[in-house]
Amino acid sequence: MSMPETAERWTASMVRALPDDSNRYEVVDGELFVTPAPSWPHQRVVGGLFRHLANYLHGQSWGEVLISPADISFHEDMLVQPDLFVVPIGSDGRRPGQWADVGALLLAIEVLSPSTARADRQVKRRLYQREAVGEYWVVDPDARVVERWRPQDDRPEIVTDALTWHPEPSAAPFELDLPAVFDEVLRNR
Repeated sequence: MSMPETAERWTASMVRALPDDSNRYEVVDGELFVTPAPSWPHQRVVGGLFRHLANYLHGQSWGEVLISPADISFHEDMLVQPDLFVVPIGSDGRRPGQWADVGALLLAIEVLSPSTARADRQVKRRLYQREAVGEYWVVDPDARVVERWRPQDDRPEIVTDALTWHPEPSAAPFELDLPAVFDEVLRNR
């Protein structure tokens, strides 16, 4: 991740004004993070996870999974684009209609790349914990593990086999066979 030296403290509005050059721009606590386009294996993992989460959430009235690019901004000096995220749906059934309507996340997921590991594991993790995101998953395709973080955690839970997520008591939990998913999406790697 490279960070241009053009501003002392970046804001979400400054990031939105940057040109569309196929880089991903994010700002956390005024620090700008610039990431190049993701790799093919990275996108295969994102797509596989999205497919499983979308199937789980199909017909549910409490959450929706989305893929970045996105402009998730809870504060002026923060704008992030998690690879995948689940937004809550209002009790009236209304889904957010624009990025400014997203005030919370039930789940944020980042798939590690060499250029994003520090920000994903440290900067974004602290941000998502501070913002009380229900769970934050750091997916490591090379190690084939998921680091699961919750707001109160000092250390991640390292998941290597079955990943279970139960954000809504009235619904069955989401269950994911991690080895099978990694085998499926990374089989030609």
